[in-house]
Amino acid sequence: MGKEKMGFWVVGVLVLVLILGSSATNDDRQQRWRKAMMSGETTGSSMLINRVPSSIVLPLHGNVYPIGFYNVTLNIGQPSKPYFLDVDTGSDLTYLQCDTPRSQCTEAPHPYYKPSNNLVAWSDPICQYLRTSSDKGGENPGPCYYEVVYADGGSSFGILVKDAFNLNFTSEKHQSPLLALGCGYVQHPSGTYHPIDGVLGLGRGKPSIVSQLSGLGLVRNVIGHCLSGRGGGFLFFGDDLYDSSRVVWTPMSPNAKYYSPGFAELTFDGKTTGFKNLIIAFDSGASYTYLNSQAYQGLISLIKGELSKKFLSEALDDHTLPICWKGWKPFESVRDVKKYFKTFALSFMNGGKSKTQLEFPPEAYLIISSKGNACLGILNGTEVGLNDLNVIGDISMQDRVVIYDNEKQLIGWAPGNCDRLPRSRSIII
Repeated sequence: MGKEKMGFWVVGVLVLVLILGSSATNDDRQQRWRKAMMSGETTGSSMLINRVPSSIVLPLHGNVYPIGFYNVTLNIGQPSKPYFLDVDTGSDLTYLQCDTPRSQCTEAPHPYYKPSNNLVAWSDPICQYLRTSSDKGGENPGPCYYEVVYADGGSSFGILVKDAFNLNFTSEKHQSPLLALGCGYVQHPSGTYHPIDGVLGLGRGKPSIVSQLSGLGLVRNVIGHCLSGRGGGFLFFGDDLYDSSRVVWTPMSPNAKYYSPGFAELTFDGKTTGFKNLIIAFDSGASYTYLNSQAYQGLISLIKGELSKKFLSEALDDHTLPICWKGWKPFESVRDVKKYFKTFALSFMNGGKSKTQLEFPPEAYLIISSKGNACLGILNGTEVGLNDLNVIGDISMQDRVVIYDNEKQLIGWAPGNCDRLPRSRSIII
């Protein structure tokens, strides 16, 4: 995590560890877990499910720099308690750091989550979805264990449970559906760790919170976020907060496990660069944007060529990001330097019929470091293990509404005022 944080999916990556329970060791583990679980009444049987689709709006906190990520506060449990979760469209599973007899967790803003006695069974469809080809087959009467691994070395291991998520809807109703989440009791932080309580998984799979809410008929399977370049913003579930006709849409790649519009071509200042067939993915769990080595080096060459006649020079003593530039005095904001940098773009094919462009003006790829230098927020993805995958991260999604419509299989974006939380039923674009 941190300034080069990425979501789970970048390592391929949700591994389910299935404990078959036939040995004495596994029986002991299951008994230990059952004793560790706190008893609590479930709201599932008494909860009135609203079958009329509505939406949920949640304020975001954080920024690209210097914090390095955006997080949301969710109230979870019985009784309900607040937790800070990293917002990650690049992974499916939501998890909290968990308080159990043998927990190995990291620093967190709140007391560790205490699970109820609602274990998710091995036979549950969510658990089955997480199975990999290497999982052993056969029946298993035990619970569902999971392991998630980050590209930057962090990981979480634990067990799946169900608990109440206390949510306010734009229909002015309050509901507390029981949703599956990970109780992570073994955490390994990365070298750029930021203290959080857990991760909010918003990917395309069944374990995703919005997929579960959609399955209950509470919201449509649509996710949107608006990340403010000044910090904060908002996250929403559902499709009744925006005017679809004002959104630029491109189809999702049907075969990708992540939010991908498929292949793209890189253009610079309106001109082709020769870098085509770039595999693209959107990931709010990535602070910065990543290009494969060839496209990255090509873009660097073009940017440096434009700056060769400007007064900017490389700030070799600034290690905030791999490449920074300084002027004759420290910069206060990107506005001070944007006139020296060109806009580049990614062009997507809409089913082979037409092209949709996502533009990257200077404010979508530059940050101003604590030393007052302009630093490039485009990084070499090949160097961090992404191979040929190219990731659009938070820096390039700031100050626009980005929408992932899982029902229509579309990804869309439009300019947005991310500093103002939309009121109930208000149209944000």
